[in-house]
Amino acid sequence: MKKIIMTMVGCIWMMAAYAQGPMVRLSNGVEMPQFGIGTFAVPSNEVCKEAVLTALRAGYRHIDTAHAYMDERGVGDAVNEFIAEGGCKREDIWVTSKIWPSEYSDPTAIDRMLRRLNLDYVDLVYPHQPVGDIKTVWHNLELAVKQGKVRTLGLSNFEVPGAEKWFQWCMDSTEIKPVIMQMECHPYAQRIEKRKLAKKYGMKVECWFPLGGAMSQGALLKDPVIVKIAKAHNVSPAQVILRWEIQEGLLTIPGATNPDYIHENIAAAQGEVGGKPFALTAKDMKQIRKLNKEQRFFNATYEQAKGLANMPVTDAVGF
Repeated sequence: MKKIIMTMVGCIWMMAAYAQGPMVRLSNGVEMPQFGIGTFAVPSNEVCKEAVLTALRAGYRHIDTAHAYMDERGVGDAVNEFIAEGGCKREDIWVTSKIWPSEYSDPTAIDRMLRRLNLDYVDLVYPHQPVGDIKTVWHNLELAVKQGKVRTLGLSNFEVPGAEKWFQWCMDSTEIKPVIMQMECHPYAQRIEKRKLAKKYGMKVECWFPLGGAMSQGALLKDPVIVKIAKAHNVSPAQVILRWEIQEGLLTIPGATNPDYIHENIAAAQGEVGGKPFALTAKDMKQIRKLNKEQRFFNATYEQAKGLANMPVTDAVGF
């Protein structure tokens, strides 16, 4: 009887894990969902809330936001409403946000972030750009981790040429190490050398613009190789790209507000589309790897990023 009960518990756990997509274990021992929804360029907190609620109800358990996106309140409202519905517990939802350079030296930045989100803690925080008072922000983030306000630290955009000094400082001179490197990454910009660097330090890579972003004008979705693979599997080009990223071991956070796209994207992560299993073959994977041009669609330089250091971002909720 005990064996039967344990088997049933194991099956329930696997079904729950399958529903949200695969999990990854970070080098600090924390587990997080490999797949999530991004909220960059969402037009308002209200639209953000509806998109994130749709995603949570569809099985997403990973949300990426940032102070600079001005939609943290929408994320927090959706998370709290979903929990109130009985959808899951807070600890089952992974919330990521980012601190903007102009607030790196502000010791209240994390407390203000939590007020905007209306959450007791955030699962992952990135310094958003490799400019500004990085030493101070990292000290403040380490303190927030020790206080239980933040669970995990990572680096966003620290892979750009010119930021090598700060990347290395974060790896060599900090008490709590970053465990995730977030950067633009997709089949046209596979960031091979940067992924090797991340692996050297035990870091996972998370893709922003995983489908190329608006700047790409749909280039990846129209690529003949990706379109052909999509037709062979009877799925969309976006699903092929996201499945490739999942099978490559990358974390991926496609943005969407259209409910159809939100459901379509998580189906690729779950590996089941239209009620049928979906996985790319070794040949498919190899063909997509050959598309690499290291061609980014967002190409701001480190010097241009320096201009962001003093650009203020308001809290937008009265704090």
